[in-house]
Amino acid sequence: MNLEEIKNILPSLNDVVFEFENGTTVPAHFHVTEIGEITKKFIDCGGTLRNEKVINFQLWNANDEDHRLKPMKLLNIIKLSEKKLNIGNGEIEVEFQGKTIEKYDLAFSGNRFLLKSKFTDCLAKDNCGIPTEKLITTNTCSPGGGCC
Repeated sequence: MNLEEIKNILPSLNDVVFEFENGTTVPAHFHVTEIGEITKKFIDCGGTLRNEKVINFQLWNANDEDHRLKPMKLLNIIKLSEKKLNIGNGEIEVEFQGKTIEKYDLAFSGNRFLLKSKFTDCLAKDNCGIPTEKLITTNTCSPGGGCC
C-alpha cells in the first residue's frame, strides 16, 4: 500500500485498526510516533547497486490506555509529514515493537489495515547457483550457496 492509498482510505473510517496476519491487533491505544522517508542504498550479492525508498510509519504503545488515534488525526499527521519532509507517494513500511523492531508491509481489508510479514530475499538469484527447485521452495540464499 502506498501513501496516496492510505490517504484516500482514512476519511471513510471510524477507527484506525492495524491487524497482524494471525488475527491479533495492535492495541487500540497505539501512537504513530514517526512518519518518514527511508532511503536504502546498497549492493546486492551479485554486485548490482540498488536504491530503495519507503515511507515509514512507526507504531508505539504507551501506558496511556485511554489514547485513541482517529483517522482524521492520522491523515493530518501524514499531510504534515508530506509538507515538512517533502516526501512523495511511496510504499509504506510499518515498524512495531515486538521482541525487536519488527517491519511489515501494509495492506487494507474492509475496515482495517493489515500488517503483512516481510521476508529477506536474494536479489541476484542468477548468481547464487541454487537449483531452481530450491528457489521455488525456499526463496532464500544459504551459506555456501555462492550468493552471500
